[in-house]
Amino acid sequence: PKIEELMRQIVAENAEFRVEFMSKDKARRLFEQLGQTYKLELLGEIDDDVVSVFRHGEFVDLCRGPHMRRTGQVKHFKLLSIAGAYWRGDERNRMLTRIYGTAFFKADSLRLHLERLEEARRRDHRVLGRELDFYSVRPEFGAGLILWHPKAARVRHIIEQFWIEEHYKRGYELVYTPHIASEKIYQISGHLEKYTEFMFAPMEIEGQNYRIKPMNCPGHIMIYKSRQRSYRELPIRLAELGTVYRYERSGVLHGLLRVRGFTQDDAHIFCTPEQLEDEIIGVLDLADFMMRTFGFKYRVFLATRPQKYIGTDEVWQHATDALRGALRKRGVEYEIDPGGGVYYGPKIDIHMEDALGRLWQGPTIQVDFNLPERFDVTYVGADGAKHRVVMVHRTVLGSMERFLGVLLEHYGGLFPLWLAPVQARVLPVTDQFAEYAKDVEHQMRKAGLRVEADLRTESLQAKIRDAEMEKIPYMLVVGKREKANKTVSVRKKGAGNLGQMPPEELLKRLLEEAKTRKIE
Repeated sequence: PKIEELMRQIVAENAEFRVEFMSKDKARRLFEQLGQTYKLELLGEIDDDVVSVFRHGEFVDLCRGPHMRRTGQVKHFKLLSIAGAYWRGDERNRMLTRIYGTAFFKADSLRLHLERLEEARRRDHRVLGRELDFYSVRPEFGAGLILWHPKAARVRHIIEQFWIEEHYKRGYELVYTPHIASEKIYQISGHLEKYTEFMFAPMEIEGQNYRIKPMNCPGHIMIYKSRQRSYRELPIRLAELGTVYRYERSGVLHGLLRVRGFTQDDAHIFCTPEQLEDEIIGVLDLADFMMRTFGFKYRVFLATRPQKYIGTDEVWQHATDALRGALRKRGVEYEIDPGGGVYYGPKIDIHMEDALGRLWQGPTIQVDFNLPERFDVTYVGADGAKHRVVMVHRTVLGSMERFLGVLLEHYGGLFPLWLAPVQARVLPVTDQFAEYAKDVEHQMRKAGLRVEADLRTESLQAKIRDAEMEKIPYMLVVGKREKANKTVSVRKKGAGNLGQMPPEELLKRLLEEAKTRKIE
């Protein structure tokens, strides 16, 4: 409140922001006099000979700008939180104090934003993950390494089984690759040259260095190259739910969304140039199906060639045309992300939109010119000669960890029936009806539903409260009347009391809801 009050005084002053352009040398002398060591560090990384400095009263800041002209132009603001943060996110640096805030031109905009933030806090996957007993990160086990508890493991298994079934339907073959590999493979791939800072340190085994894998692609290439391939075999689609490990500074780790070990829903397509567009259409179909099944709207971006790249203009043009052509043939609305491709090829990025309108990284389709060259990946064409294969990297969920985090926040922990770790809970009114509750539980479990009976010696109100807190979709209350009528009283989370019905009728209803993967 004290800081906000001071800010309001500054706004009321309607003071001017003044910009001054000066040489780097002059700026260096200025910030040395002010004792601004962090500004001096940033200044040393600027390539320009002239930099901009903004002044407001006695405050001097190194900033590219632009700024508002006066302090009175932004009247509606709110300081949100305070936290410690390592300088530049590196735990080896000094711990600083970071103050978070937000500002808007209109009071209504600020109010709506604060309401949205409050809802986001209620949906925070880190909070829900703890409350629902989904996962944990233990310091003695390691930062950024997720321990999946039984409920989350069950959700993951459901997603993975669905993922595998849909990939087999679409002509993919499932493969597995080891968690470690010889360092030689990453020398060939270029990861040691360009990606070392995100790789864990080598381990020496019998005089040879090994690395925990940061990517699945080299392993898939080795499977492809295990024998000579003919054009008649193409396309070859190799898919893997492969766990990879990437070093992230502890300061940037964030629940399930930013971790050090994660399982990618990875696949690599090896095809001819003529097959490329059709393969991309196939991936777009799968990505759309997955997004709709899990209840996400999405936005699509075509990321084009960056300033630094490898490959010829002709090859880049062919790949970009194939991506663009696939999007147009499927009637997909997309935005251009100019220069957003990586150095080895253009890509399509699909961002999932959650219940609060936030965008999350989702499916990615990436054409790669680099690895086929580095690994000499070829096929024998109809002319009997060897030709360079076209390689496509793609994911449709991203990583299991991040996807679960997004699902938790999207649904606020209340999953659709087909995804819920526990689909229904039978609640006997008293111990007298425990046997009937177990009979109902057994009947439903035998049919394939994930049902459990709460046989604790607690009051019915306590059992209902706990089931509500655990966000279980259906509660089945059984007492004297239900036992006599051979029924259950059904309460649905978010819909209230649905009345009595025979277990057989409810069973049919729930099985249909789960089978169709219904999302309300």
